[in-house]
Amino acid sequence: MKKDNNSSRRKFLLNTAAIALAQPLLFNVPVFAKTNRKKLRHACIGVGGMGGHDLSRFNAHPDVEIVAICDIDENHLAKAAEILPNAKRFTDWRELFAQEADNFDSVNVSVPDHNHFPIAYTAISKGKHVYCQKPMCHDVSEIRDLTEAAKKAGIISQLGTQHASGKGDRTAVQWIKEGHIGKVKQVYLCSNRPGATEAYRFEGPRPKKGEKVPDHVHWDQFIGTAPMRPYASKIYHPAKWRAWQDFGTGWSGDIGCHILDAVWKGMDLKAPISVIAKVQESWKNSPERNVDTWPQSNHITWVFPGNEMTAENELKVEWFDGEFYPPEEVRALFSLENYPAESAMLIGTEGALLIPHTKMPVLLPEDKFKHVKNPVLEDRDHYHYFADSCLKNVKTESDFSISGPMSETVILGTVAIREPDIFLDWDAKKMRVRNVKKANQHLSRKYRKGWKV
Repeated sequence: MKKDNNSSRRKFLLNTAAIALAQPLLFNVPVFAKTNRKKLRHACIGVGGMGGHDLSRFNAHPDVEIVAICDIDENHLAKAAEILPNAKRFTDWRELFAQEADNFDSVNVSVPDHNHFPIAYTAISKGKHVYCQKPMCHDVSEIRDLTEAAKKAGIISQLGTQHASGKGDRTAVQWIKEGHIGKVKQVYLCSNRPGATEAYRFEGPRPKKGEKVPDHVHWDQFIGTAPMRPYASKIYHPAKWRAWQDFGTGWSGDIGCHILDAVWKGMDLKAPISVIAKVQESWKNSPERNVDTWPQSNHITWVFPGNEMTAENELKVEWFDGEFYPPEEVRALFSLENYPAESAMLIGTEGALLIPHTKMPVLLPEDKFKHVKNPVLEDRDHYHYFADSCLKNVKTESDFSISGPMSETVILGTVAIREPDIFLDWDAKKMRVRNVKKANQHLSRKYRKGWKV
């Protein structure tokens, strides 16, 4: 699928033809949530790795019936079929929509980042509700188009930031809104997960020679919108694709939506006005690496327009991963030795708020805020909340109208990564970098021939 970089989003949305094998895009089709059906008929696209987890959570909902499963790896399909023997199986998502679109109401998109947009966009065009794994899409322009398409179609949407429904993140959002730490002066995000660099962040280069594609892998479907690359075991599939610019969005793209989510919602942030990124020197100085892989370490700084919750007219939000860490004085507010590897820290005029990823937040200094009690919140499963929202026709925890602009911000960081050490003046309305023309080439991609939307 090939996307025209020069067409406007309006022209793109109005004039886009059908995806291969698909019917014309009609955004006025009635969506399932407006009916009185008692069961949500669901299709799982991507059933290995995180997709397998997603399938298990949807399958656990008493009012969800998974009627179809799709994966480019037949081994993944076979494993999923053991759980869902009656679900129809597909290795090509285009065939799934062509043959079964009338038989399901919602989908989850749990495949590598580079194929999120065409699948989710096709689903929306057919009036299907969409649960899409983070970071929503590979490119800024894709996220913008998908967000607008979901709004126009009136479907129910949810980004796969599952911890956003947890009590920890929801408590943090409430505490931020309640103003316990006063006006916010600065925010520090980090993801320094032990072992992540070795497991996920390949230095490259890619193998010079490819290997025979295993019989159970449908390689053309895996490549999808990306440039064709020879198959290589243990390099791309399964799970290693995140390290490559063709397929993934790097570590910040993968985890950034998780860490930023509570801050974004709690502070009601809008699009940033600038971004700049630092990366480790070895990647920056290696042309062979920096055109192919993502860095192993990033320090990204966004500047947001201030609002009633900020101490100044602008708010700086910094991201650290790999060899980059938040400043010692920030970590020392909690503990230099035990500072959570993945977390957000908000520094306010009256205190600080630490939001450890997947855990309950902490107001600092703790003695000052010991009187603040945790809010009483009901348990909420991110996947089940999506299903319930589809059945009841209500907005989800991470509806694309909220998570889309946040995802754009995170992926804008990957644009800055590819132009390191350069201040980028961002015009969100026109979706362009004002001062560095070459940076705009990273906002979208040309899709591989034969994969046009």
